[in-house]
Amino acid sequence: MTFEKTPGWLDWYQGPTKPQFKVPAGAVDAHCHVFGPGEEFPFAPERKYTPCDASNEQLYALRDHLGFSRNVVVQATCHGADNRAMVDALVHSNGKARGVATVKRSVTDAELQAMHDAGVRGVRFNFVKRLVDFTPKDELVEIAGRIKELGWHVVIYFEAVDLSELWDFFTALPTTVVVDHMGRPDVTKPVDGPEFELFVKFMREHANVWSKVSCPERLSVSGPPALNGEQNAYRDVIPFARRIVETFPDRVLWGTDWPHPNLKDHMPDDGLLVDFIPHIASTPELQRKLLVDNPMRLYWPEEK
Repeated sequence: MTFEKTPGWLDWYQGPTKPQFKVPAGAVDAHCHVFGPGEEFPFAPERKYTPCDASNEQLYALRDHLGFSRNVVVQATCHGADNRAMVDALVHSNGKARGVATVKRSVTDAELQAMHDAGVRGVRFNFVKRLVDFTPKDELVEIAGRIKELGWHVVIYFEAVDLSELWDFFTALPTTVVVDHMGRPDVTKPVDGPEFELFVKFMREHANVWSKVSCPERLSVSGPPALNGEQNAYRDVIPFARRIVETFPDRVLWGTDWPHPNLKDHMPDDGLLVDFIPHIASTPELQRKLLVDNPMRLYWPEEK
């Protein structure tokens, strides 16, 4: 099947630099995706965008180039609840990838078990209204209860302004809860202002809540070096991510977000994204927790 990309779609950066920062041995890229390829794994009819192809072979080549050892492949919204492309990436990873699925209430126990056997360890609930149609909360609670029996966790994607409205639902979830991209804070607001303080409170009061400190390219207003002449890419995001890493060092994860879906203004160099890490995790101990210890504990507990 042939798909026509969404007009203005930015393809992923084909010549990433070699990072100056050498990640610790065993590092995990804990947030990335695959798209199709569309001819083999068609995109969902209800999708809000049509991306370029981004195969598992290309993802794992990037992993090796950047110096990582493993990946966590998160179901992309363009595939809806058809997890075949993501599961295929796990099957072809030689045990070096785990997955996060999107499922509906109709998923069978046998289908959940088959995904577990392939390496899926979580489900993603998306609350970003421009990306997906809203799923009723009672359905999500039911799904969370079922996946808890498998030892899976829930990944939630939302925007900072919506946290207060979603608080009661999030805090009632019976599993570990992993927040994508720090809940997308508005980095033009103070790092100690009320909006980000609410997110810090969310993590402080609920020990089951983790956060990914990823996607500075989505959050930044200052932009990458090529746009602002600064040595440090995405410098306006650093205080937010560093605060979460230093306050909750045992509950943070990092990922490239390759192939960077739905970016509008620029496509990041994945090598520069890796060089962002020491600015938010400033010591070898924090870097090891962020990139090795925490993702291994969550996704490969049998190897700890």
